[in-house]
Amino acid sequence: MSPSPAANFDPMLLDLFKVELENHTRVLEKGLVEAEADRAPERIEPLMRAAHSIKGAARIVGLTLAVSLAHAMEDLLSAAQKGQLDLTGEQVDLLLKGNDLYAAVSRIETAGIPGWIAEREVEFDRMAGEIRASLTGTPGPAPARAAAPGAPSPPAPEKESPVTAPAVPTRTEKACSPPASEPVAPAAAPPGEPRPVAPERTEGGLVRVMTENLDRLMGLAGESLVQAQSVKAFYPALLRIKKGFPPLTSALEHLLEALNKETDRETVLRLQEALDQIERIYHLTADHTVDFELSSRRLEKLAHRLYDEVVASRMQPFSDGMHGFARLVRDMARELGKKVRLEILGEATPVDRDILEKLEAPLSHLIRNALDHGLETPEERERAGKPAEGRLSVEARHVAGMLNIIVADDGRGIPLERLRAKVVEKGLVHPDMAAGLTKGELLEFLFLPGFSTAGKVSEISGRGVGLDVVFTMAQEVGGTVRVESTEGKGTRFLLLLPLTLSVIRTLLIEIDSETYAMPLTRIDRILRVPHDSLHVVEDRQFYTLDGENVGIVDARQLFRIPNPSGSADPCQLLIFSDRMNRFGLVVDRFLGQQELVVRPLDPRLGKLANISAGAILEDGSPVLILDVDDLVRSIDHLIGHGRLRKVGIAKEERAEDRTKRVLVVDDSLTVREVERKLLATEGYEVSVAVDGMDGWNSLQGGAFDLVVTDVDMPRMNGIELVRKIKADPLLKALPVMIVSYKDREEDRLRGLDAGADYYLTKSSFHDETLLKAVRDLIGGPRTP
Repeated sequence: MSPSPAANFDPMLLDLFKVELENHTRVLEKGLVEAEADRAPERIEPLMRAAHSIKGAARIVGLTLAVSLAHAMEDLLSAAQKGQLDLTGEQVDLLLKGNDLYAAVSRIETAGIPGWIAEREVEFDRMAGEIRASLTGTPGPAPARAAAPGAPSPPAPEKESPVTAPAVPTRTEKACSPPASEPVAPAAAPPGEPRPVAPERTEGGLVRVMTENLDRLMGLAGESLVQAQSVKAFYPALLRIKKGFPPLTSALEHLLEALNKETDRETVLRLQEALDQIERIYHLTADHTVDFELSSRRLEKLAHRLYDEVVASRMQPFSDGMHGFARLVRDMARELGKKVRLEILGEATPVDRDILEKLEAPLSHLIRNALDHGLETPEERERAGKPAEGRLSVEARHVAGMLNIIVADDGRGIPLERLRAKVVEKGLVHPDMAAGLTKGELLEFLFLPGFSTAGKVSEISGRGVGLDVVFTMAQEVGGTVRVESTEGKGTRFLLLLPLTLSVIRTLLIEIDSETYAMPLTRIDRILRVPHDSLHVVEDRQFYTLDGENVGIVDARQLFRIPNPSGSADPCQLLIFSDRMNRFGLVVDRFLGQQELVVRPLDPRLGKLANISAGAILEDGSPVLILDVDDLVRSIDHLIGHGRLRKVGIAKEERAEDRTKRVLVVDDSLTVREVERKLLATEGYEVSVAVDGMDGWNSLQGGAFDLVVTDVDMPRMNGIELVRKIKADPLLKALPVMIVSYKDREEDRLRGLDAGADYYLTKSSFHDETLLKAVRDLIGGPRTP
């Protein structure tokens, strides 16, 4: 069997080569795009050095094909740097294509690099030949390749530019060093700047930090911070103990004075000893209280430092996520016949690595939209009195504890009247309503799924998925997105995102004596309003906020908690929304803001309704973090399948004249229809479910007066359904009737033992037995 392509290559050197390619290909791509616009020698020199470093590293590893291409790229860049030629757009294209090959190498598995390059020998040779041809005007001979490890030494290469040898660190695992090259340490991050989570080269070799390990370290650092902060709770207790000593001593001294007059000497002496002992404990407590406070402060400070360092290790400079966008703008601008200058601002701004990864697709969509729709052609810009070259900027900065990402262009802006017409054309609003929409309200339609103002679909845009992706990403990380536009002057998209996904700013709320947290970025307003300011329209409760009717939802109903005997006044309203709906959640109390370290829930729990994650409070108690999008879905389900509970209205006031509701659960379509018609003809409102599981789900959001169920059903049978209903604190008072073909006594007893209030056979359909049983359980079809 022949050896694999990687058999003669040192895995450690290949790993280092891959890391080096990652760095140099980024430098080349960004620098080549900039050099095309500004051919100053100082811009080209770093590119020549990058190509030279790739060549040197490839030669050391023994990848001769990679050496040849890098040598050709270096020669072309060297000639441009010396002023022997001006780089043309075609030459930049060739260099970028060559760089694409190296970028592809950096993305494959280390062991597969030699084989991958060997399979593309023709492509590497052709690319090198085209680059040399662009330099000389005619194809030149291929330079001599370096020999593979173990082969005879190749002829001495032609004289090269005096450039520093490639950075290859020493290895401690094996007692050897790369030949003919002095180890060079990698460039250090600027002081105070966090270093990216990526393979690092150190004097001891290659160090990799797995993201899973870093996430666990983040969790432990958060726990240590919480525990350090919880220690502070003991300090007030120590102070209270310390303050308790003087009154105790004073009382005993008074007692001693009284005893001195009437008690024997031995009792007095023992009391005096007790006073002396209390005095010693007092001074000891005082000394240790001071020591405890100092130690607590040092511990908390140390925990904060540890936590900050771990958070910093998760951060990467914003520039790490911008690789490729300069090339994207260059290529698209040329394709569209436009002149565009891309500016990346705030490149050193630290961004959570998870957020940085999620930003790639949204930023790509925003940049493509700006190039295709926003920025005009040079001729259009000149007619409008603008410079021929358009400006497109992407900026990152920290503002008020949030990460702000701004994508702005100085193009034509968003035509509001065309947008208004598109909204009406798609049937999203009535024409009369569309005429009254404000600028801000109109721009919100841009984020709807499938919405596009493009007149035609192209490979670049027009499918209506871009801005929906931007909005979805912002919501996923607990942020928001806004758009501002002025016709003729440009458009500006602003993403407001958390600084890190590991820590979120929340509002703590209380529901039925339990504490929950909601991300501040998803809260519109918090209000305290009197109950009489809430009004009912079509059996739904609303609060009017800024001229808009906001639906009111009782948090206790969402979490299936029984109503208290009385409701507090004023009503505590938490206003939140998604892109289409806005609701007011009624909670018991607002407890204040707090930053929390996010802890994922145990995957064995599955997805908990309305909950996204957990955290630990400063006092060590756990808290659940609410999932706002899930809350909206739960409310929609309540509205569609049940009845929202009203707040601030006494029970007797809610008992309006209404039709009583019956839920019929049976897997037989015929039986369901017979029971439904019997009850509906009598005047009851009837809903149906196809089995026990479907019936149970209907009960979660419905307000029913009676359940009529079969026994033998798939997924969940009738006996199981009855037991679940009777075990539920919110549903246990709900009457349940079993109607089954099983007419044996043991079957009837089994149903009644499970908690059923009635057990009938299906022969009762043919007489008044079923209707009579229903009337016995819940009365007539209407509430008196």
